[in-house]
Amino acid sequence: MERQVVVTTRAVNARLVPVGTPMTIPADTFVTLTQSLGGNYTVVYHGNMARIDGTDADALGFEPEKLIFTPVTGPDVDEAQVWQALATIFDPEIPVSLVALGLIYKVSTQGQTVLIDMTLTAPGCGMGPVLVDDVKYRVALVPNVQQVEVNLVFDPPWHRDMMSEEAQLETGMFS
Repeated sequence: MERQVVVTTRAVNARLVPVGTPMTIPADTFVTLTQSLGGNYTVVYHGNMARIDGTDADALGFEPEKLIFTPVTGPDVDEAQVWQALATIFDPEIPVSLVALGLIYKVSTQGQTVLIDMTLTAPGCGMGPVLVDDVKYRVALVPNVQQVEVNLVFDPPWHRDMMSEEAQLETGMFS
């Protein structure tokens, strides 16, 4: 993607790359769009890189990503809908979902709390805090979710065989 200057149409929440610190970019602000992968956008704002979730793409003048869930009955969280939300979160460097990459190890629900064990492709991945925030943000959009707890684990260590066959083919890592 070629860099492009856009003006925010409204104030938009973003996260500083790679540390994940929340920030707000004001309306009517010039930002430089540097990357659009997996439905998320990376912009440069005041010399810093920031990640904007695809559900807020309208703030950049693009069509926002919409997560649509079947209505649920009762107060509990539907674990299938959590997996649905997780499948919409993509690695920031390659356009493959965290689920297809095999980075989500475990999902459980306790009432309106979602507990997730996940890993990274490498323990020193600088985008780890941003990915954890992506998971918390998207899973919080699931009906009835009040709290999301993400446990970043490195045992077992991630390896490419954990990827779906489709992801392996897409990335050229088919074994």
